[in-house]
Amino acid sequence: MNHDELNQWSKRAADWATEYHAALRDRPVRAPLVPGAISRQLPPSPPEAPEPMAEIFADFDRIVPPGITHWQHPRFFAYFPANASPASMLAEQLANAIAAQGMIWQTSPAVTEIEQVMIQWLRQSLGLPDGFTGTIHDSATTATLSAVLTMRERALEFQGNVKGLSGHPTLRIYASAETHSSVDKAIRIAGIGQDNLVKIPTDQSLSMKPGALAAAIAADRAAGLLPAGVILCAGGTSVGAFDRIGECITVAHAAGLPVHVDAAWAGSAMICPEFRDLWAGIEAADSIVFNPHKWLGAQFDCAVQFLRDPTPQVKTLGLRPSYLETAGKEDIVNFNEWTVPLGRRFRALKLWFTLRAYGLEGLRARIRNHVAWAVEACEALRALPGVTITSEPRLSLFTFALEHDAATEALLTRINDDGRIYLTQTRHKGAYVIRVQVGQFDCTRDDVMMIPQVVAELI
Repeated sequence: MNHDELNQWSKRAADWATEYHAALRDRPVRAPLVPGAISRQLPPSPPEAPEPMAEIFADFDRIVPPGITHWQHPRFFAYFPANASPASMLAEQLANAIAAQGMIWQTSPAVTEIEQVMIQWLRQSLGLPDGFTGTIHDSATTATLSAVLTMRERALEFQGNVKGLSGHPTLRIYASAETHSSVDKAIRIAGIGQDNLVKIPTDQSLSMKPGALAAAIAADRAAGLLPAGVILCAGGTSVGAFDRIGECITVAHAAGLPVHVDAAWAGSAMICPEFRDLWAGIEAADSIVFNPHKWLGAQFDCAVQFLRDPTPQVKTLGLRPSYLETAGKEDIVNFNEWTVPLGRRFRALKLWFTLRAYGLEGLRARIRNHVAWAVEACEALRALPGVTITSEPRLSLFTFALEHDAATEALLTRINDDGRIYLTQTRHKGAYVIRVQVGQFDCTRDDVMMIPQVVAELI
């Protein structure tokens, strides 16, 4: 393929995308397949000779759409959304065409400087104070890993990267059981060890108990262990739990510990001022992550980490060999020094396009609708015989169940096999429950009210 042919097929791909999205409501949300059904349709070996693009595209159309769980389907209510607004899709096409590698400023000045400005746009949008800066990661997992590595190095006086972890006191990180599994993964990868992730008890609202946090830190210090940091939850994946952010930060800072707040899903809702009480006290956090690719229309991957002071993280992750220097501009920002990977995509472009194409008011209207429609669907489910709401809506997330685990699991299987909507499960207070999470970019009230309709038919 040359660039003239690319032009032709890009137009065909754009037409295909329009047709795909127009017909999504007619497809089952989740592909009704079994493992191996897709791979069996592919040749076991690569072709020796070039194949015509018409044949390649036809195979794509035949194999891929029927084998996809349609994340952009307006009745995708599982996990969290992975929104891709049309403006974001357009930006990704342009970023793909440019194919810049933004590892340092001089390799792509626009990549770095637009990212810097987008961080400030988002800081203002979420109501965070002046002084916060930040960077874009691929996902919240990487942002949390970066924060944990920084906690480790701060606690070890930045000797861990140089001398290793042996010979140092055992490090301890504190979080509640409502934090995402990415926290556990970060603790493992950072060499701190799963056993040293201390899960702090929560109260009836599933919020970390500040007093229990203070007691755990004090007990570990008395035992000769080395507390390194605290990770708080703002919108947990399971049922949307929020820690008491301000109170817990006060405890952590009194003990000399930095705080990272995981707001991967719920952070987007903070563009609406009326929801900011949920993370009251956030302005004192040292690190915050939220994912515009979950609920703000910028497609995956795009996770933003705000930093009150980037110096410790750059000191932890930065590495500047001579071939990555920019002569005469030693103080320039090179975002690879803020993150784990050296290579960096032009992720800021889709933020720029999306924020401009919809405006904050347009994005706020969507989020407010999702929250209101989730509450309405919850009340309709509550009215059904045999259905119990097991966790009340937190923003647009709630859970429900039937009288026992087996019945609930069987209902979820029927729902997802039916294909009109897609829901997932979690464990809450020991019980198997069904999660409902409203947030797909183009969903309507009718799409959301399909949830109680389907449940009523299949219960």
